[in-house]
Amino acid sequence: MSAYHNNNTFWFEIVKQIPGQLGRAGIIHTPHGDIMTPAFMCVGTRGQVPFLSPEDLREIGAQAMLSNGYHLRNASPDIAREGGLAAWSKWNGPTLTDSGGFQVMSLGSGLGKVVSMEREKEVTNRKKEERLALVTETGIEFTDPVTKELDFIGPKESMEIQCRIGADIHMAFDELTSLADSYEYNVEALERTERWAQISLDEHRKHEYDLGYKQSLYGVLQGGRWEDLRRSTAKKMGQMDFDGYGLGGAFLKNNLGDILRWCNEELPEGKPRHLLGLSHPDDILIGSLMGADTFDCVAPSREARHGRIYTHDGYYALNKFKESDEVLEPGCDCPACRKGYTRKQLYTMLKSEDKPTRYEYFRLATQHNLRFIIRLTEEIRQAILEDRFEEYRDAFMTRYYKKKAK
Repeated sequence: MSAYHNNNTFWFEIVKQIPGQLGRAGIIHTPHGDIMTPAFMCVGTRGQVPFLSPEDLREIGAQAMLSNGYHLRNASPDIAREGGLAAWSKWNGPTLTDSGGFQVMSLGSGLGKVVSMEREKEVTNRKKEERLALVTETGIEFTDPVTKELDFIGPKESMEIQCRIGADIHMAFDELTSLADSYEYNVEALERTERWAQISLDEHRKHEYDLGYKQSLYGVLQGGRWEDLRRSTAKKMGQMDFDGYGLGGAFLKNNLGDILRWCNEELPEGKPRHLLGLSHPDDILIGSLMGADTFDCVAPSREARHGRIYTHDGYYALNKFKESDEVLEPGCDCPACRKGYTRKQLYTMLKSEDKPTRYEYFRLATQHNLRFIIRLTEEIRQAILEDRFEEYRDAFMTRYYKKKAK
């Protein structure tokens, strides 16, 4: 099968293809270990998944951790001195950093997935100096919301930051557009992203071995919901010297599969692809079918902290089962379920005024939700290897989306 090698320190091999489809099972080899794909990367924004130790992650079968260049930018010199993110975090496994572009742009137009610089420009009664971020041709000017000081991150700065952090995989600096942005603005933003992609490559290659091992770089594809933009940028990015690709943007449920197909039909088959920021089971199943290899999202851990529990019969609110003596999900192999913690016990822990008790709930519930998503990707991989992906997908979707948790 297809394989991409890069100095034998980062490379990707396809083990099995879904017949007639873009999806595949593979292995991403990194300086800090292998990632068996499809795989979910747990999000440790600041180098640690909230409430989980590296041992907690390994206990649930985590293969890789994703952190953020924006949030770690000020700590990056210290991280470099300790040998890079894997060593500094004590995770000592494969890591990926996002560029931080989304975080700084969201300062200019609100939080969440809807990030629209075009819409922000149309607000005529808001003074420029009141905005926390502004996209320019060379990068993003922003006001740090903590220090209130002016700062700037562009492709050059992002690469310098990420190479100091030293993850195995980095993301090129890009401009994220939203569902609210027009076709015309997407054309403008995409041209900027493509220029930044080349600058990212040039700067990254200067520093990729600074910590003594190969740090790889993924190009990030944007283009909104338009097929011509998605295919065009995929062709251009595919001809550039990236080690893999990040599939970005604000997606609707009804066009996610099409967008991924447009991109992945044009990208080189033998390089890995990461779908940014999605973790709903249907998103992962569609992504796996359409050629995405890895996934990430903060939702499983964040929702666990708010009492939303994942199961094969759908998610449920823990407060609706606060008198139940059942485990979170019968048959689950996460630590909370294996050790017999009941929903009643965990709800009591969540509502406890004792901080250590409440934090222990956060740890157990986070492990449960992350284990659910990790197990999903493990089962998808096994189904691909056994030529039964469609059968597995249909059975999972029927159970998850047609029944309510009990």
